Amino acid sequence: MTGRILIDLFMTLDGVAQGPGGVGEDTSGDFAFSGWQAGYPSSGMGVEVAKGMEGLDALLLGRRTYDIFASYWPQHTEGPSGEIGQLFDRVPKYVASRDADLALEWQGSSRVGADLAAEIADLRARHREVHVIGSIDFVHTLLAEGLFDELNLWVYPILLGAGKKVFDDGALPSVLELLESPVTDAEGVTLLRYGRTDRTPQVGTFVD
Repeated sequence: MTGRILIDLFMTLDGVAQGPGGVGEDTSGDFAFSGWQAGYPSSGMGVEVAKGMEGLDALLLGRRTYDIFASYWPQHTEGPSGEIGQLFDRVPKYVASRDADLALEWQGSSRVGADLAAEIADLRARHREVHVIGSIDFVHTLLAEGLFDELNLWVYPILLGAGKKVFDDGALPSVLELLESPVTDAEGVTLLRYGRTDRTPQVGTFVD
């Protein structure tokens, strides 16, 4: 079995993925819009989020996102988001960190980061679908090293003009493949699913 690494991100139209979920989630760099997703309930995207979780059997998270999840999801295994809470609580959780003494109290949690390429190869061998959710700083590393298989972007019709963007100057030049037609809900939120390929951008000149 060769599993896949899937990156799931909420992103503004100008590419910002910093702190979507709540006030104070990520205010680094004097980011003033933490919690920007709250203005777009995107009820229609709930179905797509749930569909995307169907094959998930492991989480791979950056340290900041792990801490947010660990403080929230174990207490939300019932109610409207209970199915997701139960799933996250149940599956193995891998945390990208260079801190060898990192204390991880959420059940099923362990650290990766000593040799990321080798560890991700091991995760592919052990799991069907490993999802990276949020974790924008860690995502930059995965994009720079080509260590992912699918990129799922929930794009919101909002411009922030500041914040950490999905694609920074360190992204590995590559060509992505659109896996299915975009899905847009009533609020204008659009889901784009891309697969990584081995192709690189080609340059040339258009002539008449």
